[in-house]
Amino acid sequence: MSRNSSVYFILWILLQVVKVNCQMTPFKPFVHHRHTATLIDDKLYILGGSDLNGKLLKEFFYLDVSVPFNTQELSWQDLSNINMVPPHDSATTTKGGANNNTLFLYGGFSNDPKMPLVYTFDPQHIAWNPPKITGINTVIKYELTGVMNYNNGKFYLWSGNIDVGISNNMLILDTINLNWEMGSIVNAPSSRCNYGAALLPNNKIIYVGGMNDDTIKFDRKTLNIIQGAALTLNEVYIYDMINDSWDTKITSGKIPSNRGGFSAILGLDGQRIIIYGGIFNNPGYLDTSLYVLDLNDFNWYVPKISGKIPKPRAYHKANVIGKYMVISFVINNNNGQEIIQIPRNENTTTIIPANDHHGQEIILTPENENTTNHEPTIIPANDDHENTTNHEPTIIPANDHGQAIMQTPENENNVNITNHEPTIPAPAVVSNYNDERLSLQAFKDEMLQAVKQEINQNLRNEILKVVRQESYNNIKNNTRQD
Repeated sequence: MSRNSSVYFILWILLQVVKVNCQMTPFKPFVHHRHTATLIDDKLYILGGSDLNGKLLKEFFYLDVSVPFNTQELSWQDLSNINMVPPHDSATTTKGGANNNTLFLYGGFSNDPKMPLVYTFDPQHIAWNPPKITGINTVIKYELTGVMNYNNGKFYLWSGNIDVGISNNMLILDTINLNWEMGSIVNAPSSRCNYGAALLPNNKIIYVGGMNDDTIKFDRKTLNIIQGAALTLNEVYIYDMINDSWDTKITSGKIPSNRGGFSAILGLDGQRIIIYGGIFNNPGYLDTSLYVLDLNDFNWYVPKISGKIPKPRAYHKANVIGKYMVISFVINNNNGQEIIQIPRNENTTTIIPANDHHGQEIILTPENENTTNHEPTIIPANDDHENTTNHEPTIIPANDHGQAIMQTPENENNVNITNHEPTIPAPAVVSNYNDERLSLQAFKDEMLQAVKQEINQNLRNEILKVVRQESYNNIKNNTRQD
């Protein structure tokens, strides 16, 4: 082979090395809010959502929480290349099926009019599928919170937005038999979207707050609603899955201001609902982002706070992993991720300050502390290095598609969810240079592709040239022998 052929061959090998090295670069998501987050077999799967500018995304990735992880650079595993779900946000997901190990996605806002109502993802075979589901016909809904009954495999999908308004039906998806059912709406609350919902231990679902006003606009920095109004939290609604019936409970205590776009989870003792964040109507007094509802007397209380209140978050997702409430991706001007340690049967909660440069908080709660008050201790992050150049509010509509991520301390880097002995450091920061990063990556990909095509073409030409020369020499030698 000629000298030039050898050079081209070496360049081709080097190109493959460059490609492999690029593939080893840690995956950094663009997702900012309105995604879904589903925990299956110690993997937290993140799907869809919108970026900072409201662009719908097709990202699909996961974090393995079975091993300690570095929150300064979260080891997201990218599966976007096998994702068949169209770009979307505001969907709802759960784990379901016969063995509760299949990811089910329902609904979502998408620009694709042919997007199916339901998709399933099989983590064992790394495969997506839009299953055929029998039963009633239904329209696609979004901005709702589905609640799964793991005892019977049914996914309860109440209210939510549709293209012509807000639905007020109770749609039920049987994830085992793959058929639709319809629940009762007798005595159900008014239709709404962006509410909080959680499964209770007694085969009931609690619904809290939300919105039914399409005109709502809010300040992206403070998350104060400046136009329209969210719904009240002075009452909550209980749906009985066994008896297919509704009940309303009046709340008392330190009732949160009207809000939507927040997260709600059940405490480890099954006796409390913890809500976090949301966009809210300014009540005229200093509000907070963390509230607890005692399910014994439906009394709201606010954690005791030492220092500043945690920064507000909205349109994020909260998952209970072990004894932690893991908050993923939020909307405001301060990107980050938070981990909230949930108390089991005591009432002291602490927010430990995270990386001062990113203003992130972590809420920690001792598991066995013997205390009788309802006053968690909260130590928020330092706000002196707030990541903004001005303090002018950014006003966005409530149905805008935008978001952030939550973080942890700077000098300790490992979190171990499974053994409950974490050290929680500052997580990876969502880049504020998404457009530049995207352009640079596109340019790099384009250049690599062009170089590869050029090298491959030249290599082919050289190989053909060598083959022709060998063939010519063979013919010439044979002729001489004859």
